[in-house]
Amino acid sequence: MTTGVTEKTPIKVAIVDDDEGIRAGLAALIRRAPALRLAGDYPDAETALKEIPGRAPDVVLMDINLPGMKGVECVRQLKSILPRVQFLMLTIYEDSDSLFNSLKAGASGYLLKRTASARLIEAIQDVHGGGSPMTPQLARRVVQFFSRPAGDTPLSRLAPGEKEFLEQLAKGYAYKEIADRMNISIDTVRSYVRTVYEKLHVHSRTEAVVKFLRG
Repeated sequence: MTTGVTEKTPIKVAIVDDDEGIRAGLAALIRRAPALRLAGDYPDAETALKEIPGRAPDVVLMDINLPGMKGVECVRQLKSILPRVQFLMLTIYEDSDSLFNSLKAGASGYLLKRTASARLIEAIQDVHGGGSPMTPQLARRVVQFFSRPAGDTPLSRLAPGEKEFLEQLAKGYAYKEIADRMNISIDTVRSYVRTVYEKLHVHSRTEAVVKFLRG
């Protein structure tokens, strides 16, 4: 005999954050929410990569500035093996490069850690339902990014090697790591630094990465 009432399956949520207090607070919040269920909480990306695939969460709350492997790279690796899982970045960073790096890695939402509890629960439900929750200010940056006119840009004038160097730079690798990954000398990397900065009309690594992310 059926009652005609169908209960929704709780959304399984995993947490990745190195701050024990924040992690405990988020875990308590999820446990109190009837529509959510805690699928695990992890202090670093390495543990999350080992444990999360076996827990099959629906949504992962991911910090960006983790010890060791950073949150953006953790999202990139987890998304490749769990394409249906939704990732919601929770961070203190409001800069454009953190935002766009996260979205490019596979995150579907981006909120600040100071977000109110009720709004966070709503965002988890939103991202699980196919939405992309983020603050109005960050959403505006995304709109501006996609509404820019097409045409010739400084990036289009970069040589293939220069573009690859810039991609590695945007992923956060140091010059020595870039040399190893591209199988080139450190002198060649320094040459790329000079030519890329000159072509993009920038004077720092941060400026170059931001220009790359904005196309």
